[in-house]
Amino acid sequence: MKTKESLNSEAVEVLKNLDGKALTPRDRLGLPCQEMPEQVPADRAHNFSEVALGYGEAQARVEALRCLQCKTAPCVSGCPVRVPIPEFIKLIVDGDYAAAARSIKTVNMLPAICGRVCPQETQCQAPCTLGKSLHSIDKAVSIGRLERFAADFERENGLSTTPTVKPETGKKVAIIGSGPASITCAADVRREGHEVTMFEAFHKPGGVMVYGIPEFRLPKAIVKREIDALAQMGVLIDTNVLVGRTVTLAGLFGELGFNAAFIGSGAGLPKFAGIPGENLVGVFSANEYLTRANLMKAWDHDHAETPIYPSKIVMVIGGGNVAMDSARMALRLGAQEVHIVYRRTGAEMPARAEEVEHAKAEGIIFDFLQAPTRVLGTGTVNGLEVQRCELGEPDGSGRRSPVPVPGSERPLPCDTVIVALGNESNPLLKQATPELAVDKRGRIIVDENGMTSMPAVYAGGDIVLGSATVILAMGEGRRAANAINALLAGAS
Repeated sequence: MKTKESLNSEAVEVLKNLDGKALTPRDRLGLPCQEMPEQVPADRAHNFSEVALGYGEAQARVEALRCLQCKTAPCVSGCPVRVPIPEFIKLIVDGDYAAAARSIKTVNMLPAICGRVCPQETQCQAPCTLGKSLHSIDKAVSIGRLERFAADFERENGLSTTPTVKPETGKKVAIIGSGPASITCAADVRREGHEVTMFEAFHKPGGVMVYGIPEFRLPKAIVKREIDALAQMGVLIDTNVLVGRTVTLAGLFGELGFNAAFIGSGAGLPKFAGIPGENLVGVFSANEYLTRANLMKAWDHDHAETPIYPSKIVMVIGGGNVAMDSARMALRLGAQEVHIVYRRTGAEMPARAEEVEHAKAEGIIFDFLQAPTRVLGTGTVNGLEVQRCELGEPDGSGRRSPVPVPGSERPLPCDTVIVALGNESNPLLKQATPELAVDKRGRIIVDENGMTSMPAVYAGGDIVLGSATVILAMGEGRRAANAINALLAGAS
């Protein structure tokens, strides 16, 4: 594996050969895709430092030069918040990296985060003309990596600026939750001069970016900086407040005097497999496991705010990004052997290809076409029984359905099982607010502007969409903020 320095040196040579040359589209097609520098797998599997190290300056410029600057900009149509992608990439080519970051931030408050965790391969990079011309999504312009580069450059060089806030309006907006949807909504509403208070149930703000996504994928210092930017804008952040219990939604409008509210509380109720033995000691939801490890730093045995279950052999049930995060976290917490148990094949896994590749490189074992049937043990876990599957006809998701093979059950020895099968909406807010309409899955029902069944109450993110991406949640927050600002402008 090449180092960051060697990859950047290779890019320097490419730039030297291009010096003064006017590039044709054919020239751009021939430029090499820039590999992301990474920690060596054998090292990173035992530390919590970030795996992907980010482009060097020369790498960023070479990758940016690959962009064809299409007039139709299909990449922008693939972005949920419509980042001006060709514009910021051209600024990187010109060497004006701070301006590139400012360009992104006209619509995206969290470029350093989105550049790290968003699935660009299914969003902005999917329609990239370059990728289509080269017949491979892997050869599309690495938009996410360039977004991260620009954002990191701005932050590391102290060039970040606080968004301008208009004069105070006297109107008050409550933001419930502090994840991506809430951060975006809070920033856009505060820009208009409204007083904004963000209520977070946990003791630290940041939502899933803090409790769900591990440090080795998203350093918490980056999330904290984004939260600090909200505070600098004048957003009030009130932690340890569970809306629906500490204060009701009605109470926000009544005794606390808010004029509008946005619900961005996420989908935090974990799903289980519904198999015998899930009540045994040693079975965890991915939510609990990752929250203990990320938010409460269970890996720091001498200073942790919570214990973590000691594991030797871990089985993770599921095939999404959360399953990858759980498996890789278990490895870093000292497990000797970690398996991903998935009832389809790798081709059907919903996890990002990059996360799967990272997990495999670190030594995670993938048990495909295996459906868990029961957790084994007396009191504590000592195994997971699985049944072999074959793929049948496609289901509603478009993926081929797993069909169990009778009589193929077998035990897999383990002492820990982590269930990573997604989340549902926490029913607490609905129980405390009967007039809030939800669907059969408990997700809040909203109109085209993000408004709920209650006047002046809006919602977005996972509480509406189910489990979604950071950038999709941000798009929801922006939509609701526009509607809230329009509502309050009309009420003035």
